[in-house]
Amino acid sequence: MTDAIPDATPEERDAADAVYAALLARVGEAAPQPRLDATRRAVELLGDPHRAAPVIHLTGTNGKTSTSRMIESILRAEGLRTGLLTSPHLVRFTERIRIDGEPITDEAVARIWDEIEPFIGLVDAELSDRGEEPLTFFEALTVLAFAAFADAPVDVVVLEVGMGGEWDSTNVADGQVAVFTPIALDHESRLGRTVAEIARTKAGIIKPGAAVVTAFQAPEALGVLHEVAAANDATVAIEGGGFAVLDSRVAVGGQLVGIRGLAGEYRDVALPLYGRHQAENAAVAVAAVESFLGGGAVRLADDVLEEGLGAVTSPGRLHPISTEPTVLVDAAHNPHGAAALVEALGEYFDFDEVLYVFGVLADKDAAGIVRALDSGGARFLVTQSESDRAVPATELAPSVAALVGADRVDVADRLDDALDEARDWATRGEKRGVVVTGSITLVGDAIAIAEDREWGAR
Repeated sequence: MTDAIPDATPEERDAADAVYAALLARVGEAAPQPRLDATRRAVELLGDPHRAAPVIHLTGTNGKTSTSRMIESILRAEGLRTGLLTSPHLVRFTERIRIDGEPITDEAVARIWDEIEPFIGLVDAELSDRGEEPLTFFEALTVLAFAAFADAPVDVVVLEVGMGGEWDSTNVADGQVAVFTPIALDHESRLGRTVAEIARTKAGIIKPGAAVVTAFQAPEALGVLHEVAAANDATVAIEGGGFAVLDSRVAVGGQLVGIRGLAGEYRDVALPLYGRHQAENAAVAVAAVESFLGGGAVRLADDVLEEGLGAVTSPGRLHPISTEPTVLVDAAHNPHGAAALVEALGEYFDFDEVLYVFGVLADKDAAGIVRALDSGGARFLVTQSESDRAVPATELAPSVAALVGADRVDVADRLDDALDEARDWATRGEKRGVVVTGSITLVGDAIAIAEDREWGAR
């Protein structure tokens, strides 16, 4: 289910939880500050840990985390020691910072926080003197991650933006490779009201002389990426042009993919993830690693790619938390992600009936997600996560019913009750499947419940 967390003593776990509490006391991720100077000042005081290793930097609307994890896994198979920062987390915040494939230990995260906290405090004081907000949750977390990677140390950092790109705190780093997964509408109040505006914000991660690797994009997004790349003398490789998915075939536990990379072709590579979109993420990952290791001119060894992609996991992305009956979780939280989920369900699973355990956060396009999910007469069991940003189930349910019909909608205020009801429904029919989706926080809560109840899925 989630990746294994290294064993920790109760004292170490308490210390790590105290770090998380300190981070939570800051301005949350829903309200990022559009600035880089605060993070830049913090890393400057720490001796520039963000420059301790080369960086592959990723942004986009969907697929960032899966693609980041694929890149990291391939690099590790190549023999490099890796650092990986992704967001958000599903169960524990230490999942976000990974050293050589493993979540940072509780001992390390507490020790490193103790070392950097005085410098964080200095920056907070300087910001306060200027009448600005102290470092936010994500700014402080980013500084913590850079310090952890320098402490390890690592050979390469794979860095996923928190939101956007241009003013995201991760952008204090200079990525040698700038990677773009599909760009669509999301976080419009922060990033822009059109795909082109959002693309311009995300294009801020393109640095002078970088290699740009991008998934297939809408013309308005691609035009922006080309413009910004040209201004930075950066090369651009585009899915469908410089590299592509050659084929994707259903296989036990995932799929077999064929990929044309920048430097050669790779056939019949096992990818233990579901969905054509994951094959496309894999193609982007391959091109990004080729760009990083050999400037796009050196083919990866077959055994390296097979090991790297064969070992990749993507918790919260169309994976089972229960097998009898089948309950899947998928972190689709916008219409683009929901459409990919529906396509993958139809291709990889043989369900006659589907029940969505559904909940969203307040800043999301709930109607757009429901429309994307609404196919084949699926039922909706509306609920909510523990997040204080979750739309109350009783408020969300009428909106869902207005779109799909009241006869296909039920409500459960508590997620644990919703899961019990959904599992009971699935056992009372043939070829029924349950999918928990609509919110990353909902998926994380569902995973935690499944692990606590030992439902036994991988």
